[in-house]
Amino acid sequence: MYGWLLCPATGRVLIQEQDDGIFSLPGGTPEPFDADLDATLAREAFEENQVRISVTTAYLGYQEVRQPGRPVFAQLRMAGIITEFAARAPDPDNGRLNRRYMTSLAAAPACWAGGSPPRRRPAPPPRRDAGGDCPSTARPPLATRTEPMPSLRGPRNPA
Repeated sequence: MYGWLLCPATGRVLIQEQDDGIFSLPGGTPEPFDADLDATLAREAFEENQVRISVTTAYLGYQEVRQPGRPVFAQLRMAGIITEFAARAPDPDNGRLNRRYMTSLAAAPACWAGGSPPRRRPAPPPRRDAGGDCPSTARPPLATRTEPMPSLRGPRNPA
């Protein structure tokens, strides 16, 4: 699962840069103790980036991932609204300290070449987060909605 985590003040999305130079959206695999997909996204967002999100998320769809020698699987895409940036800390799963960036929805896919798996990029994406609230921007926000997004979740097991 990958999460498009949006700042309600600017309409920008969070992307992360791992210590090896790989850019991606926050995300991971559901754990047995996660109550649902909302809980998985919230846990992964906090573990990887120390970002809290609204309780309600939106299911955006999935991508079928095919890798040589591995079974085909569906990688979900979810969206959530950022409610808080906490102090940065290492991911408890791998010890990495990811760098957080906020960028426009239009520019985000170019940061990791728009595909799966994420790729190395020589230059960082625009607007690094200083570690506090959503960064200010000279442009008007893409969205000003601050209440939680309605859940758009569809069937959990697409055919």
